[in-house]
Amino acid sequence: MPLKKSLERTPWWLVTIIIIALVLLWNMVSDQSYQRIASALSEGLLTTIGVTFTAFILASFLGLLIALAGFSRHRILREFARFYVEIFRGVPVLVLLFYIAFVGAPEMVKFYNWALQMPIEAGWIEKARTRDFTLLWRAIIALAISYSAFIAEVFRAGIQEVGKGQIEAAKALGLSNWHRFRLITLPQAMRKILPPLGNDLVAMIKDSALVSVLGVQDITQLGKVFSSSTFQFFETYNVVAFMYLVLTLSLSLLIRAFETHLRRNDHH
Repeated sequence: MPLKKSLERTPWWLVTIIIIALVLLWNMVSDQSYQRIASALSEGLLTTIGVTFTAFILASFLGLLIALAGFSRHRILREFARFYVEIFRGVPVLVLLFYIAFVGAPEMVKFYNWALQMPIEAGWIEKARTRDFTLLWRAIIALAISYSAFIAEVFRAGIQEVGKGQIEAAKALGLSNWHRFRLITLPQAMRKILPPLGNDLVAMIKDSALVSVLGVQDITQLGKVFSSSTFQFFETYNVVAFMYLVLTLSLSLLIRAFETHLRRNDHH
């Protein structure tokens, strides 16, 4: 019976993925062809991680601001927050990447030069050029803007779950809005927010592959270049898939472990 129960509880999907990953890892270690591919894509792995985490930090900060605007007493801010969320949740990430890269970036440069026209003419600072706005940062900004709309909704839901009684008690104690948010609302909301935020981070890792369309040297772009020059499409995209699998699966398992830890603490 214990063996039967153990077999029933075994996550066979995870066992299968681990076996596939181990086979790919063995090929990468023992086969010189795979070693060469992994070495060529290693720089892209660092770029993917850097783009993802930078964009995620920016998206989380922006998403929090949008969520707070949605709770504002001023209707203009509430309407702006709703407008922002609905617009950027409705635009595909790929479309937003192209828009920021080829429309938004030049317009931002024009605005920068217009706003700082006097110091530029005085020679205190240099005039900005569109080509100085790298494609890497255009991709990061596009990902941050796109995901900030989804993260804003995550923050909104988490903040709404904080009991109103606790907020009223904090008001009775004379705490300011900022202190109520920092000491009571945010710490409790984060317990609800962190798991879905982790899921958004996993999704962003996968969507970061889209930045390859701008020529950013991430895993996907380097894989495309390497396979085109060597015609080793099967081996190259095996390594590409393996790298994304390691990133997303490890993060997913960490998120599940964290959710389990939170549930246990809640029960205690």
